[in-house]
Amino acid sequence: MKILIIEDEIKAGQYLQKGLTESGYAVDLSHDGVDGLYHATSALYDLIILDIMLPKLDGWQILNTLRSSNITTPVIMLTAKEQVDDRVKGFELGANDYVTKPYAFAELLARVKNIFRHHTPQPQVSSSPNSLKVADLELDVLKRTATRGGTSIQLTAKEYLLLELFMRKQGQVLSRTTIASLIWDMNFDSDTNVIDVAVKRLRSKIDKPFDTPLIHTVRGMGYKLDEDDQ
Repeated sequence: MKILIIEDEIKAGQYLQKGLTESGYAVDLSHDGVDGLYHATSALYDLIILDIMLPKLDGWQILNTLRSSNITTPVIMLTAKEQVDDRVKGFELGANDYVTKPYAFAELLARVKNIFRHHTPQPQVSSSPNSLKVADLELDVLKRTATRGGTSIQLTAKEYLLLELFMRKQGQVLSRTTIASLIWDMNFDSDTNVIDVAVKRLRSKIDKPFDTPLIHTVRGMGYKLDEDDQ
């Protein structure tokens, strides 16, 4: 499991990072809101631990941006703001849990584990353990084949991996950086259009022959596969 901590207090952030790392998690640490939002939207995390009072961009703005972008990564707010109104605001914006400082690491760790018990990523709308299905698009992950509306679709190896990533992350916006790192195992070079070309080719097979497009461009952010483009 991969966790992002966004915490401006350096020692507090390092303490938490060390504790979670020793508990078996991969942990990244950001010290300001802008850097934290960049990481939260450009890489895949299983959990974000988010302070509120951050330099450059506060935790409320980060959480609101994530949820407005359909990024559903679970978020634990970790903050000194302890008023009931703050807690309510956090949950209304989409936080999954809210912990106030000072806190006991053992309690926070228990809450992290609880989040993972209830929010373990699941294959989307799976009709069987070996298949993924979104609308009339179906992927057989054992045979590595794709069909839409019963029509077989021939994919290259990279196209299959890209489609499987989109389907497992249905509704989530995937940045070009994330796609490049997960499919091509490389850092995204903004001067290249390799990701855009690959998505275009996949669209020509998945969407173009059919009435309803499933792959959508999210301007300035990346791509997502979703039955409902709202």
